[in-house]
Amino acid sequence: MQQTAQMKANKSLCVLAGGVGAARFIDGLSRVHNPSKITAVVNVGDDFEHLGLSISPDIDTLLYTLGGIVNPEQGWGRSNETTHALETVSALGADDWFLLGDKDIGLHLVRTSRIHSGATLTEVTAEIASRLEITTKILPATNDRLRTVVQTTEGDFDFQTYFVRRHHRDEVNGFLYCGAMNAHPSPGVTEAIENADALIIAPSNPFLSIAPILAVPRIAESVRAFAGPVVGVSPLIGKKAVKGPADQLLKRLSGAASSEACVECYKGILTHFILDTTDADEIPALTKIGLKVKATNTLMDSRKARENVARAALEIISSE
Repeated sequence: MQQTAQMKANKSLCVLAGGVGAARFIDGLSRVHNPSKITAVVNVGDDFEHLGLSISPDIDTLLYTLGGIVNPEQGWGRSNETTHALETVSALGADDWFLLGDKDIGLHLVRTSRIHSGATLTEVTAEIASRLEITTKILPATNDRLRTVVQTTEGDFDFQTYFVRRHHRDEVNGFLYCGAMNAHPSPGVTEAIENADALIIAPSNPFLSIAPILAVPRIAESVRAFAGPVVGVSPLIGKKAVKGPADQLLKRLSGAASSEACVECYKGILTHFILDTTDADEIPALTKIGLKVKATNTLMDSRKARENVARAALEIISSE
């Protein structure tokens, strides 16, 4: 029994991720599985330059969460944060619509300086992770410029303008993942996918967090060629998003906010799916299309809850 448990702990897992839900899931996974056997491939479509700083929101949310310094109420940003620098920005009449805490700015200053000195985003992320004593490997999907543009009825907006400045209120018609077709996976990404015992698509927005990753051709090719189990974790609970506009986007672009619509976003990729117990009525339809499905409580509002969702993913992988 002990040998079997050890073998399971040594499984290599690769997680495609973006957003608060993904960070919480990976935190739970890193607590119940060998963190050095986990690689997170993280969305960079949200990245942007603001006030001269290079900002990588999804990477930072994961760094702060795994480093134990995230703001627990928000799920993003730093705990015990202050905003004196932003108050000065506002007083001087500059753009203050994007919340930047003082500690957060410190990280952005280091990243920006290192990138201007010739370091890649992958290298800088690894350096910060090491300082925070994080052993889970965090890889940007690409070091090349990839930016999500949201096409709305009011015009096209970069991701942060749509999401933060305009509070994702606009009706969305589609997305552009600018630069993706010419982007190369960052070093280690395709190897992490190809050498994994299982792939997991974290509970993330399919359009805003996962699609930009899969828009990089070589990443998509590696994922679609993967022969092992591919587990999707639903970002919906009771057919609603916990945070963000995933349910709104699924309704508008896929016709329904449902697990089936989520699965359709990953057509031909998933072999397994985890959904919330409140959405268990969808299990028959999902099993009918060949998926192995597990229902559990997916609200990750505590450390124990995060671990329980992670265990559900491990259990469904180990059943193979």
